[in-house]
Amino acid sequence: MSEARTPDDVLAGIPGWEGASWRELKGGLTNRTYKVQIDGSTGVLKIDTGVRGAPFNTRPAEALVQSNAARAGLAGRVLFADDSVYLTEFVQGTVWQSSCLNRQGNIERLGSALKELHRLPLTGRSFDSSFVARCYVERIDRSDRELVDTCAAIVESMRLPENLCCCHNDLVAENVIATPDIRFLDWEYACDNDPLFDLATIVEHHELGEEQVVRLLTSYSAEDGAGWRDKLKVQQRFYLALWWLWLASRADSGADVLRQVGDRLRGSTP
Repeated sequence: MSEARTPDDVLAGIPGWEGASWRELKGGLTNRTYKVQIDGSTGVLKIDTGVRGAPFNTRPAEALVQSNAARAGLAGRVLFADDSVYLTEFVQGTVWQSSCLNRQGNIERLGSALKELHRLPLTGRSFDSSFVARCYVERIDRSDRELVDTCAAIVESMRLPENLCCCHNDLVAENVIATPDIRFLDWEYACDNDPLFDLATIVEHHELGEEQVVRLLTSYSAEDGAGWRDKLKVQQRFYLALWWLWLASRADSGADVLRQVGDRLRGSTP
């Protein structure tokens, strides 16, 4: 099983990486992550605790999307992928934090890069938000049941538009890296979705102000972004509902964050 495999075991099976040195990095909940080096090459190795399934992409599906993004200059190259191992090139740069969105010109850079992301080839897999919400609800054993039902109803009410795009679907600041060009990290949720969902994630997760929102929309659309505002608000409420369910499903979510997101959801426009 993958959880018993060491980096040495895994690297021994990847041509050109046998005997590479490694050190562990902070990883996700379902994988262990390592920085690996050999003969001047540096990569990021992820070893999953099991075969990945929905709501995540399989590793081969993730590799296909990230490889398309890499060819467009929007991601690092995928070096190896199987059902439970993922090796990509190490991208040297500055990983963003929320504060980076307040620096001059960064919102415009992000909007332009996101437009290029949404021009990538379709993945052939549509975002199944109802399934994602059900996965979260099944793991919730505490919290405000009324708000659980409200969030589930919001998600169920959403319909995918005809103009689907390849979307990242997890565009928090920590998944953006400046090299100095903008690139995106962690494509595990990427699939076809409403392009405004990616923008809504940026807006709500980082609580952008109205002036920042219009700048983001304008840089993304190359026109007056105010005209997109109403449609974006719908996606913002949708994102808040999914985010709250995700937080409520996790035992390590702080009560303050859960309450704050819930309050923002209650105050959002239907």
